[in-house]
Amino acid sequence: MLYFSRWKALAIVATAFFICLAAVPNLFPESVVERWPKWAQRHIVLGLDLQGGSHILLEVDANAVRREKVDALRDDVRRALRDARIGYSGLVARGDSVEVRIRDTADVPQALAKLRELSQPLGGLLGGTGQRSVDISDAGDGLIRLRVTEAAMNERIRQSVDQSIQIIERRVNELGTVEPSIQRQGVDRILVQVPGLQDPSRLKELLGKTAKLTFRLVDMSMNPQEAVQQGRAPPDSEILYEGKGAQRVPVLVQKQVMVSGEDLNDAQPGFDQRTSEPIVSFRFNTSGGRRFAQVTQESVGRPFAIVLDNEVISAPVIREPILGGSGQISGNFTVESANDLAILLRAGALPAPLTIIEERTVGAGLGQDSIEKGKTAAFVGSGLVIVYIIATYGLLGVFADVAVAINVLMIFGVLSLLNATLTLPGIAGIVLTVGMAVDANVLIYERIREEARSGRTPITAIDAGFSRALATILDSNITTLIAAVVLFFLGSGPVRGFALTLIIGIFTTIFTAFTLSRLIVAYWVRLRRPAVVPI
Repeated sequence: MLYFSRWKALAIVATAFFICLAAVPNLFPESVVERWPKWAQRHIVLGLDLQGGSHILLEVDANAVRREKVDALRDDVRRALRDARIGYSGLVARGDSVEVRIRDTADVPQALAKLRELSQPLGGLLGGTGQRSVDISDAGDGLIRLRVTEAAMNERIRQSVDQSIQIIERRVNELGTVEPSIQRQGVDRILVQVPGLQDPSRLKELLGKTAKLTFRLVDMSMNPQEAVQQGRAPPDSEILYEGKGAQRVPVLVQKQVMVSGEDLNDAQPGFDQRTSEPIVSFRFNTSGGRRFAQVTQESVGRPFAIVLDNEVISAPVIREPILGGSGQISGNFTVESANDLAILLRAGALPAPLTIIEERTVGAGLGQDSIEKGKTAAFVGSGLVIVYIIATYGLLGVFADVAVAINVLMIFGVLSLLNATLTLPGIAGIVLTVGMAVDANVLIYERIREEARSGRTPITAIDAGFSRALATILDSNITTLIAAVVLFFLGSGPVRGFALTLIIGIFTTIFTAFTLSRLIVAYWVRLRRPAVVPI
């Protein structure tokens, strides 16, 4: 057990050296590290509790998701009956249901068969649950009622939260912030933590916008002011507003969406070459560009409204067909607002509005105070452990302390390679790892002491101590590893940070306590040939 070939010893030392080397960027300021090669810039990111930042809890508007689901079902019913050439009347949405009356009762069986195609089984690729998305019933006298099931509603809410998390992540990353934490909380809530962001106002503005962009024609059949005074618009149009404050004016816009923001490929802020005012340039995908070209060809001379979240950004007149699949949006933007709009359009529209229900800002001073207290606890705890192990085991205790120090450096190196976020509970996990690493060495040295007392020579006692303590070390660390893995996958936030450092610490502890310590002791034995065990 004490024999190491040259290549094996070199591999152990090289592994420890290069992992420890990965922790070096954490010793230099960010401004210095930015000038290094990209591959050398990996470092530990401090969490919200260590450097301050913004904590925002968002809630997805479940009622809006339900309304959208029912509206989509109503549109599907209209399309299905029209495709089947079945006459109907009174197509309305009531709560979670859609009602339609078939004009000729002889067509009811055919209508039921056609509408049942809209009811899909739930369960996805992993197998059905026996539930369907829509319950369809014949209420008599030609009335058919379609109700979206609660299971389908819950599935749609879950999908909306998942989609919102992806879009929020894209929006926050566009801000250039460092390692945001975005995760689901409960059924319909999303927790956003952005370390280092002390002013959350711009973040809230970005997260609070649905960013649903549509391109629609302006209805010229009626004066918008008359529609406002009468309190109603034509059946296929609605009253929206353009501008802010005193400059806010009504615009009569058709409900039919000609092109939607989902067809956008890219959006970038820029400046108008003629007026030098900030604009947002956009580019459609192939299908969107084709549709945009068709609409502009058919509507030359008509105003074309660009609508974002039910507000008209601008309504320019189409002077000529736009065939290139790209265009620009202008509307009294500032440089920052043009950049924010481009971010929103690139990230995509949220499937439902988000409401901020909790907001906290952790000051940088409080984060620095946490770091100082964490350092103090780590230094005091580690110092006491070092003194104890040297006082108890003498020279072998010194070897153990060297291995523990390398163990801690390796933990920071692995965290740096992973670009992991270090939180205050993570520091606690590192301190706990120090104790576990020392405990592994204690098991080995106590075993060596017992073997020496039984009459073995120093070399055979040391060799037997390392070999016979291995099973105990593995047993204790594997049970801790199981608990840490459970914490990581079932926990959230700080709990996962603690579990991550603990998992990494377990592997580095086994490596340093049993491999590196054994290598150090083996070379010491080879050089000194001790007559007694130095404990």
